[in-house]
Amino acid sequence: MGGEKSEVAQRSCTTPDSPEQMIAEARKAFFVMFGFLALVWLAQVVNFADGYATAREYGLVPGEAAGLPHLLTAPFLHWSWAHVESNSGPLFVFGFLAAYRGVVRFLGLSLLVALTSGLAVWFFEDGHVETVGASGLIFGYFGYVVVRGLFDRHLLDTLVGIVMAASFAYMLTVAVPGTPGVSWLAHLGGLVGGLVGAWLFRDRDRTRLRGRTRGRRTKADDTADAGHGEAESPRAALHKELGDLGLL
Repeated sequence: MGGEKSEVAQRSCTTPDSPEQMIAEARKAFFVMFGFLALVWLAQVVNFADGYATAREYGLVPGEAAGLPHLLTAPFLHWSWAHVESNSGPLFVFGFLAAYRGVVRFLGLSLLVALTSGLAVWFFEDGHVETVGASGLIFGYFGYVVVRGLFDRHLLDTLVGIVMAASFAYMLTVAVPGTPGVSWLAHLGGLVGGLVGAWLFRDRDRTRLRGRTRGRRTKADDTADAGHGEAESPRAALHKELGDLGLL
C-alpha cells in the first residue's frame, strides 16, 4: 500500500497538468513570445531604415505564385511604428496564453494560422497590394484560446476562454466582410485557423488518460470500500476533486 501511494505521488508530480510542469511551460511560453516580439521589432527597425522596402519586397501579394513563401515573412513586417505598436500587446498576450500549454504545439499552431491567414488573402484579396502584419496571428491565437478548453476538456482553459471571449469580442468587428482600412480577410483567415488548430492540436493523451484514470479510481474505490476506505487522507481527496475538474 505504501508503494502504491509513492507511485501516485510520483505521477502527480510529473503529469503535464502538475503545477511544476505548468510553471515550466509558462516560462518557456514567456521567452518564446519575448523572442518573437524581439524579431518583430528588429524587422521593423530594418524596415524603417530602408524606407519600408522590406515590407514591399516580402509582403504577401494576392495571386502572385512567386510570393507564396511570403506567407511566413509577412506576419513579421508592418507598415509603421503605430502598426507594430498596436499589434505587439495583443500578440504577446494571446500568444502567451496559446503557448503556455506547450511550446511545440504552439509552434505548429503558429504555422497553421500563418498559412490560413495568408492563403485567405492570397486567394480572395483584390488588387496588387502587399499585405503585412501580425494581426492574422493575433486572431488565430484568440480563436484558439477561446475554444481550446472545450476540446481539451479542461476547466481552467475553458474559463480562460470565456473571459477572453467576453473581454475581446469587439475584435470580431474587424474580421467581417467589408471592414474598411484593414485586411479583414487576414483576420478572418487567422481566426478560422485558430479554431481549426484547437481541434487538430487538442490533447488526445489527456482525454484518454483521464478516462483510464477514472476507471482505475473506480476499482480503487471498490477496494477501499472493502477494507480501508476511511484511510484516504483529506489532501488526497482534494487532489482527486481538483484533478476531476481539470485543475491539476
